[in-house]
Amino acid sequence: MPALACCVDAAVARPGYAAFIAGDSSLTAAVPFSFSTITTTVTAASSNSNSTHWSPAQSSDLYRIHGWGAPYFSVGNSGNITLRPYGTDTMAHQEIDLLKIVKKVSDPKSVGGLGLQLPLIVRLPDVLKNRLESLQSAFELAIRAQGYESHYQGVYPVKCNQDKFVVEDIVKFGAPFRFGLEAGSKPELLLAMSCLCKGNAEALLVCNGFKDAEYISLALLARKLALNTVIVLEQEEEVNLVIDLSKKLSVRPVIGVRAKLRTKHSGHFGSTSGEKGKFGLTTTQILRVVKMLHNSGMLDCLQLLHFHIGSQIPTTALLQDGVGEAAQIYSELVRLGADMKVIDIGGGLGIDYDGSKSGNSDLSVSYGLEEYASAVVNAIRFVCDRKSVKHPTICSESGRAIVSHHSILIFEAMSATAPTNPAMNQINLPFIMEGLSEDARADYWNLSDAAIRHENETCLFYADQLKQRCVEQFKEGTLGIEQLAAVDGLCDFVSKVIGASEPARTYHVNLSIFTSIPDFWSIGQIFPIVPIHRLDEKPEVRGILSDLTCDSDGKIDKFIGGETSLPLHELEGNVSGSSGGANGRYYLGMFLGGAYEEALGGVHNLFGGPSIVRVSQSDGPYSFAVTRAMPGPSCGDVLRVMQHEPELMFETLKHRAEEFFGQDHGNDGSNATLASSLARSFQNMPYLEAVSSCSLTAMNNNGFYYCNEEDYNDVVESGAGEDEQWSYCYA
Repeated sequence: MPALACCVDAAVARPGYAAFIAGDSSLTAAVPFSFSTITTTVTAASSNSNSTHWSPAQSSDLYRIHGWGAPYFSVGNSGNITLRPYGTDTMAHQEIDLLKIVKKVSDPKSVGGLGLQLPLIVRLPDVLKNRLESLQSAFELAIRAQGYESHYQGVYPVKCNQDKFVVEDIVKFGAPFRFGLEAGSKPELLLAMSCLCKGNAEALLVCNGFKDAEYISLALLARKLALNTVIVLEQEEEVNLVIDLSKKLSVRPVIGVRAKLRTKHSGHFGSTSGEKGKFGLTTTQILRVVKMLHNSGMLDCLQLLHFHIGSQIPTTALLQDGVGEAAQIYSELVRLGADMKVIDIGGGLGIDYDGSKSGNSDLSVSYGLEEYASAVVNAIRFVCDRKSVKHPTICSESGRAIVSHHSILIFEAMSATAPTNPAMNQINLPFIMEGLSEDARADYWNLSDAAIRHENETCLFYADQLKQRCVEQFKEGTLGIEQLAAVDGLCDFVSKVIGASEPARTYHVNLSIFTSIPDFWSIGQIFPIVPIHRLDEKPEVRGILSDLTCDSDGKIDKFIGGETSLPLHELEGNVSGSSGGANGRYYLGMFLGGAYEEALGGVHNLFGGPSIVRVSQSDGPYSFAVTRAMPGPSCGDVLRVMQHEPELMFETLKHRAEEFFGQDHGNDGSNATLASSLARSFQNMPYLEAVSSCSLTAMNNNGFYYCNEEDYNDVVESGAGEDEQWSYCYA
């Protein structure tokens, strides 16, 4: 505080300081510190902070990686995020450095990379396989331990992530234990039917969702094709369609009913549960369905009971309550004569987004896979044994818990707002006083008094009041923008010297929140976001993330742990330091986003989806192999989504250019260069190109810029013909 007292007291005359008002700068300061001492002290403190030892283990604690990331993600000794593809069974030599994947994918082809542009989704099929096996093992363990006399047979709800390779992987990895699929619409049903043709013949195909005649006909056709299909009734009137169409098509269907339980999940994800839930039948409606099936001679077709408490069930106590209620309904259906065989407990198996192991939040659950399976098996066994009912096959529709961990979204921070706190020698204090109102001058003098008395909170109060008065003067036109900026600088300096926390900086990221993290924008779902490298350095800055879209909602300002900002590192170029092998680029990863985000993402501002790579563990030098790589949608692709025609747009622009430059202007090749430049714009992804990979050199190209000489030469060489230009663009 003495340093602050010096800066404000010696800077401007208080009433009666006639010598200073007259311009006598030889006036002695009230406290024995000079401006240079102040600046040196602040700089030294900052320098000492930067030099503090920091370890990867401290970063793991700071970002809670050991909580939400186990057993698949950790921080390596290099300070980079490490992937453990087989979970706890991963050996040391099988661990994968995530930054090496990003470099392999994003480096130019000329240096051995794949040349894909960020943002990027890294898919890990080994993790997907491990999640399936872990879920199966958890139920098998519970079944053996409790003497349960049937088996577990899960299905994957394809709505979580309908990507072709994700669904095909699940069918392939789940075949040894009869893992099936769940569909909730006609396209999903077609997808599931096709994929299960290569799966286990006993795998269930559960048909949920609202149904019309075509949907039910498709499901009956699937039964004819020897797929183990179950039509789950969501509405009472669907039973009439099933009865009529099955007779017309001569198919004996397997039918299930979805029950509306009284047990209700109170969190955000429990809106589909309870008596007022969107789906399912009440007990009265179930009894009417049983009667209709009995009258039609099809009661033996009723073989499955389905229910869904809600996603992210927080505790096993709530789970057991709901499963126990459903088991009672199941037992009653057996008593009424239905040939019941399967109890489908729906989804709800939660994951720990914030690592807190808390049952009081939508972001976490207080149990693991083993506790979940044990609670389910125990609740069903208890009711069935009491009712002398044969133990049913247990089915679950766990989507989030299966696919969330296997997908990582990687994006880059392109720039950040500069720190606002200036050095004292950058502030022209006498200049500030010119034109200030009497009230503003009074605030300044009060600030000085508070500084001398070492009253930090009072200093901040008068600094803020001074700033607000100057803003009002600026709006009235009585204060210039230079003086307003000087006052801002002074107030920021006061905050810095007092030790007030620096406002969070804004990091501009090469991403669309609406496309890649839509749940954050729509329902406030929070995912763990972490720098994937430089974790052996202390993050000295707190920041929020702002995306590329022209929308105020395009930002992330809520993070796990209830934080409103994220600890981050200074971008290279802003401060010296290690690049962590990233060539000065700063990469962030969003984890646990493999469920729903791709399915829900749109094309806000016409930003398409990210590039995608599929990475498997390998015994090669870097422990991984990229088995599939696909660039993200181009500008042309996203334009087509909105019914535009890129080829016609290209022709229109090319003809306009010819009119503007003149027909004879193309003798030097400039028209061909222009046309090729336009074509490339349609071909490229909508996201920004990193500055470090694009030198923007102009070389006799009539003002059109290309990333490097090689790109420019390619453009010139490809300018032979109009058709070739466009086919080159979309080859």
